[in-house]
Amino acid sequence: MADNEINYSEITPEIKVLAAEAANSTIIDSELYRQYDVKRGLRDLNGKGVLAGLTHISDIQAKKIIDGKEIPTDGHLYYRGYDIEDLVKGFTADDRFGFEEITYLLLFGHLPTESELADFSNLLGSYRSLPTSFVRDIIMKAPSHDMMNSLARSVLTLYTYDDAADDISVPNVLRQGLQLIALFPMLCVYGYHAYSHYHDGESLIIHQPDKSLSTAENLLRILRADSEYSELEAKILDVALVLHMDHGGGNNSTFTTHVVSSTNTDTYSVVAASLGSLKGPRHGGANIKVIQMMEDLKRNVEDITDEDEVRAYLLKLLNKEAFDRKGLIYGMGHAVYSVSDPREKIFRSFVEKLACEKGYNQEFNLYAMIERLGPEIISRERQMYKGVCCNVDFYSGFVYKMLGLPEELFTPIFACARIAGWTAHRIEELSNNGKIIRPAFKPVSPISTYIPMFERKKA
Repeated sequence: MADNEINYSEITPEIKVLAAEAANSTIIDSELYRQYDVKRGLRDLNGKGVLAGLTHISDIQAKKIIDGKEIPTDGHLYYRGYDIEDLVKGFTADDRFGFEEITYLLLFGHLPTESELADFSNLLGSYRSLPTSFVRDIIMKAPSHDMMNSLARSVLTLYTYDDAADDISVPNVLRQGLQLIALFPMLCVYGYHAYSHYHDGESLIIHQPDKSLSTAENLLRILRADSEYSELEAKILDVALVLHMDHGGGNNSTFTTHVVSSTNTDTYSVVAASLGSLKGPRHGGANIKVIQMMEDLKRNVEDITDEDEVRAYLLKLLNKEAFDRKGLIYGMGHAVYSVSDPREKIFRSFVEKLACEKGYNQEFNLYAMIERLGPEIISRERQMYKGVCCNVDFYSGFVYKMLGLPEELFTPIFACARIAGWTAHRIEELSNNGKIIRPAFKPVSPISTYIPMFERKKA
């Protein structure tokens, strides 16, 4: 770096001083939230989300009302009124891929006929082609170590290739959404290969997708050097995509879709904002934390088949004595589900099959043990307002690991699924001509009188 060149990543001593001042000036007494009945995080004291909208797209049910009281029950997830368990059983029983079929359901409100599904799949296939030189000029230049940022940059750049980028009519937004659904796997995988080539010296792999294949098959085809995959691998990845497509309108990234869409901005800006939300470790990045936690466990537990040793490690996690010292067992607990997460229940049976095929039986048994012990230990050690269950993130990272997916692509794969739900929610927001979403914040600073410069004293 030249002497006169600025290091934009450096946190200087001056910045540290100013940061402390900025942070101290914005700290709010937590008691004020209770005093003014502020639903912090748009949740009440019991963790229940504030009702901020209506949706046809999907629904979560995790309790029943009995004699006027809310009773926790096994969780259910519905896409357009259909139970996710029935949908997965339906397409897996018929031995077909489900992502395209359920995308159709989310977008149009009904399950497709055989001919409707074939036409829709062909339409998606026709969109699996990036603009000329896009890979060379955009993806290959300045590759990022973070694939979510790379994906967001690619999405924003596609705006410049779209002659109708700012048209927010439903036909145009649908066209844009379908193109993004089709292109996301390519944008993610090509971004990863570009980074691994330039920064890690790996061979540069750019496979073209096969327009006749499903989304799951194409993901594995363009990721792997030999483009080979087993039917079980593709089918399990397909199920993973279906389970992550949508999760009610209240999850952070989908709410972001509604908020930003309500401003009547373009599709590419909306999707980039939603990607920024999903990237966060409190949202889409949770499955990576599970994998990292499990690797730490295997390094620090002598016998991973010994239940007492594993239990002791889990207690250390809760007591902030192990792994990242955050006091969390990652993959345990959920904002809505308390008895069971339906996505985890569905996924688990497929995970076991893949573990047998890949020779990960011992590791699967470890996951199964923690799934059993985790909720029990958390409930005993923590004062909880509701039950604790294993969530879908607990197993999804393990599946991606067995499929040979790099950790850098875990959250982008989530995005490849969730873009279908975001598109449906964006169309719903625009179709209902809602007002711009603008919640209120109560000011708690005292009113100040202006002080002339010569009278001011250093804080």
